[in-house]
Amino acid sequence: MRQVNQVKLGAEFIDKQAHREMHDRCLWAARMRRDKVAASIPEWEEMRELASQIKLHTLSELDKYLQQFATNAEANGIHVHWARDAEEHNNIILDIFRQHNVKTVTKGKSMTMDECGMREFMGRHGIDIYEADLGERIQQLDNQRPSHIVMPAIHKLRSDVASLFARTLGSDKDIDDPHYLNSVMRADMRKKYIKVDAGMSGVNFGIAETGGIVVCTNEGNADISANLPPLYVTTMGLEKLIPRQSDLPLFIRLLSRSALGLDMTQYTSHYHGPRKGQEMHLVILDNGRSERLTSPDYWEVLKCIRCGACMNTCPVFRRTSGISYDAIYMGPIGIVLEPSYDLYKYARLPYSCTHCGSCGDVCPVKVPIPHLVFYWRSEVVKHGFGQFTHNVEEDLAEPILKSTTNLAMAEKMGLWALRNIPKSIMESPLNPWAKEHSDPIAPEETFRQYYERNIKPHKEND
Repeated sequence: MRQVNQVKLGAEFIDKQAHREMHDRCLWAARMRRDKVAASIPEWEEMRELASQIKLHTLSELDKYLQQFATNAEANGIHVHWARDAEEHNNIILDIFRQHNVKTVTKGKSMTMDECGMREFMGRHGIDIYEADLGERIQQLDNQRPSHIVMPAIHKLRSDVASLFARTLGSDKDIDDPHYLNSVMRADMRKKYIKVDAGMSGVNFGIAETGGIVVCTNEGNADISANLPPLYVTTMGLEKLIPRQSDLPLFIRLLSRSALGLDMTQYTSHYHGPRKGQEMHLVILDNGRSERLTSPDYWEVLKCIRCGACMNTCPVFRRTSGISYDAIYMGPIGIVLEPSYDLYKYARLPYSCTHCGSCGDVCPVKVPIPHLVFYWRSEVVKHGFGQFTHNVEEDLAEPILKSTTNLAMAEKMGLWALRNIPKSIMESPLNPWAKEHSDPIAPEETFRQYYERNIKPHKEND
């Protein structure tokens, strides 16, 4: 198995100038909307801190809250199942579908089901699952992973979607008007909605106090999948719990504002049991979450509410797209989540980071992503999964950085090189840096030299 090379895959996206510029512009606009709406709420930072504390408390008492939630859910008429891993999760749902002779399903957005490879698994067993979320359906038709947690097809231009729909749904490839493209998808999916045997969705929040679940969407895809069919199946990662119904407004206020800069999602749906004549099943998934919970260095990653704010602000993600991460979870949260599933495969992801710290600044529940990036880098090195070039660079840097004398000498050598080595050599194809950058103009002196000449004498006189 090869390691995912995000740098190489990202370079392919960077070469597509129109896509890269659109992607960067749209995500930065979402970040700016988030900042504007956050600045309009005086208690915004207090909200973030409170949400973080509630999640930490819930995770610290997770066994108690899980039992309370399951008891209340079953009392509401929901069939509750427990899945240790992706395989057990998929087999539980397959058994439910077989008991009800299910052949066709519509599915609202669920990263947790994607994490389990559920749709592909069901396809191998003769069950067709159609994504109800527009972006997810676009990606399904194109045989691609989602590229963003809340905007699955954000990396595509309208012309890409027009070509895709023409190829798969028979629409006019020359019309890329959003209203037309939406009508094409609506016409295709409505035929499926009225015939499906079951509906599915993920869960944004589970409420221990009531045994209910809350699902947030901007298109109503979860609602139509949950309400029309006679069978409704949903999956919840065990970290999605909050203790009380009164805690919910805080998280609802934070979620959409952080994700898209909107006051709230278009649909915030509460399910406390099946509708009349319907059967409802809920699968509570572990799949490594218990192991993460036991790690003193890593457990806070479970606070994440999947808003995508860290992606919207990340300079690496904005320019390389979520597709380049080749993972279910992408962007900053992806580079600290995916190594916990497969450290070798995703060993390079923690290095796709500029250390700007912006992801930690915008996270609505204060997941310490910047700290976790360094945690996973240390784990990569500890297990011997680092890249050869990185290992060589670190070995060369160690004697320089641990000695002020060596560092001062290296600074002088660097200045000499900038001043004297011909530009044709410094910016040749042999220098990877030169592919996207020009060498800086050499300063007259280093900061160390400036300090010795201008600042140090004044301090000694004081």
